[in-house]
Amino acid sequence: MKFSVKTPILGFEHIKNVELEEIDDFFYKLKSCEDETVFVLVNPFLLRDYDFVVPKYFKNLLDLKKDAKPLVYNVMIVANPIKESVINFLAPFVFNQEKGFVTQVLLDASRYKEYGLAQSISDFL
Repeated sequence: MKFSVKTPILGFEHIKNVELEEIDDFFYKLKSCEDETVFVLVNPFLLRDYDFVVPKYFKNLLDLKKDAKPLVYNVMIVANPIKESVINFLAPFVFNQEKGFVTQVLLDASRYKEYGLAQSISDFL
């Protein structure tokens, strides 16, 4: 499914449209429609307890209504071997499937101390 990027993706500000492709229940590909950039995303809920409040600013950008059920995925930097890969839990991608919008939400590290920028996937396997 294609999504319009509502706020710049950190380090990839030129990307305005992306396509989300499911690999399996755990892994997803987020592909830029502008160039060859591809992000590997993971479903955090299959790894750990993961809960945060989407700030009002981002809710408004995504046009998320009160009862909305957005998709949430995290970027994984893939390494070889896979157990050395890391996941960014502080900057999740939040998708409004109904509207076709996505944004990368930046969580306050002081509020969400249990989430890291580069947590090893081996911590959860």
